[in-house]
Amino acid sequence: MSAIAEAQSTLTSRPDPRGCDLPTCPVCADTMVAAEASAYLTDNAISYLWTCDTCGYGFVTKHSVKRFACN
Repeated sequence: MSAIAEAQSTLTSRPDPRGCDLPTCPVCADTMVAAEASAYLTDNAISYLWTCDTCGYGFVTKHSVKRFACN
């Protein structure tokens, strides 16, 4: 079974509660619950691989991680 993946940005204009920022499939609009895999790209970026359970479409999201100062 071959997979098709495309990168999608997850930047938002305002922070939402954790449950609201789950991605939806761009093909069938089903909500994703858990990523299949994740990869640490750089000091401030993580990539997630998603595959839709309903239609099988795969895509990748990238997230920027904010660093917090330790006092």
